[in-house]
Amino acid sequence: MTLERWTAVDRYVSDLLLPSDPALQAALDASAAAGLPAIQVSPPQGKLLFLIAQVQKARTILEIGTLGGYSTIWLARGLAPDGRLITLEIDPRHAAIAQANLARAGLSDVVDVRVGPARDTLRQLAQDGNEPFDLVFIDADKPGYPEYLTLVLRLVRRGSLIVADNVVRDGAVADASSTDPNVQGVRRFNAMLAAEPRVSATVLQTVGSKGYDGFAVALVTADP
Repeated sequence: MTLERWTAVDRYVSDLLLPSDPALQAALDASAAAGLPAIQVSPPQGKLLFLIAQVQKARTILEIGTLGGYSTIWLARGLAPDGRLITLEIDPRHAAIAQANLARAGLSDVVDVRVGPARDTLRQLAQDGNEPFDLVFIDADKPGYPEYLTLVLRLVRRGSLIVADNVVRDGAVADASSTDPNVQGVRRFNAMLAAEPRVSATVLQTVGSKGYDGFAVALVTADP
C-alpha cells in the first residue's frame, strides 16, 4: 500500500460522503495562498471531528493549534446550540488567516481565537475558572503535548473527551531510541495517558492523504 493509494481512498470517501463545501474549500485555498503548511487534518478526519463533537453534544470545545482554521470550522459546526469554541494559536499571522476563514464560514460569533503560547492561555483559562470543556482537540507542537495534557486536565470534567492528532509519527512512536523531539513528545504524552487514573484512552493508527499517523482518544472518567 502506498500514499498514492491511501490518497485515492480519501478522495473516494470525500466524494461519496462529504458534499462540496465552499467555506471549507475557501479555507484550504486561503491557507495555501498564504503559504501556511499543509498540515491540517484531511477532509475525512475533519468530518470525524465534527461527528465526535455531535456525539459528545459538546457545548464547549477547546482546540490547541488553529493554523488556518480548517479543523476549527469542522469542530465549530459540531457544537450544540449556543455552544462556544476557543482555539489557541501561537502565530499571529496564522490566527489572522483563521479568523478570516471563520468569518467566511459564518462562525465568528461562536469561535474565540486566542493568540499566544498555548501553555500561557491554558493557565489563564484555569485561573479564570473557565467552564469545563466537553471536548478538547490537540493538534500543535508535539514536544508540548505532555505539558498541554497536564494543563488540559485542569479544564475538563468527568465525561469530557480529549483527542490528540499526530501521535504515531509514521510508526516512529514505537522506537524508544528515537532522537526526534516530536516522537519523544508524543511518547511522553501517550505514557502520561497510560499512567493517568482519571482517563481511559487508546491510540488509533490512521492512513490517508496525510500519510501514516494516528489519533489518541481519551475519555475523562473522573473529575480532575
